[in-house]
Amino acid sequence: MTPTVKAAAACVICKKPSDPAYSPFCSKRCADVDLQRWLTGGYVIPGADPDDEEDGASASADQG
Repeated sequence: MTPTVKAAAACVICKKPSDPAYSPFCSKRCADVDLQRWLTGGYVIPGADPDDEEDGASASADQG
């Protein structure tokens, strides 16, 4: 039996093979690029705007 070798996953930023020390990235640079995107709002989780929900609730209360 020959052992199976698992291929390194690609870096999520630049698509080079990832380095286990920086997984899932290939380097500290790519990890920092990802962190920068999170900190500046480059990544956004979709959802309802909380301000819109509050306005809708008060508007329906005024009509009743």
